[in-house]
Amino acid sequence: MASHPAATARQDSPGTDSTGTASDWDWRVSIAEMSKAGDFSAFPGMDRVLTVVEGELLLLSVDGAEHPLEKYRPFRFSGDAAAGGALPTGDIRDLNVITRRGAFKGYTSIIELSKKRAHPVFEGQLGILLQGQAAVSPGGAAGAEQGAGPGAEPQALDRYDAVVGSDTASPEILGRGFLAVVSIDPVAD
Repeated sequence: MASHPAATARQDSPGTDSTGTASDWDWRVSIAEMSKAGDFSAFPGMDRVLTVVEGELLLLSVDGAEHPLEKYRPFRFSGDAAAGGALPTGDIRDLNVITRRGAFKGYTSIIELSKKRAHPVFEGQLGILLQGQAAVSPGGAAGAEQGAGPGAEPQALDRYDAVVGSDTASPEILGRGFLAVVSIDPVAD
């Protein structure tokens, strides 16, 4: 259920090669550290949602317009845009959601977790623990049928662990802290 901290997840397009260029994948979710000001990579034909998840402030410049990005405030912009960042308060870490325009739409929501009410992660979503302590349990009727329902032992999450959602046995996250819920939705034709 959980992936390696700060790992990159992506869905490849048919006929991909190993070059890693923007043209060979449909979406990507990654966490990056930024320790100096500079230009961002361009992703033509893509849309981006950037969220500062560690540090105080990123001054993001998109096509010449400056946008101050505070922690846990997602910001959407075109991957075609000339973008760069400055760090007036020090290093930051950011969560990037990049989707192919016309094929997928990416969303990022930051929620505060509760110890009393579990947060489900559904199909097409990733739950990424940003801060605090949490555990994940398989949920739903399918999880109970497989012996992994409410009686199953929860699995502890470390910072930046990702939980992949499901509609048949939606994993449920319980704890204290903040969770990024990333949704990757296919665009209807």
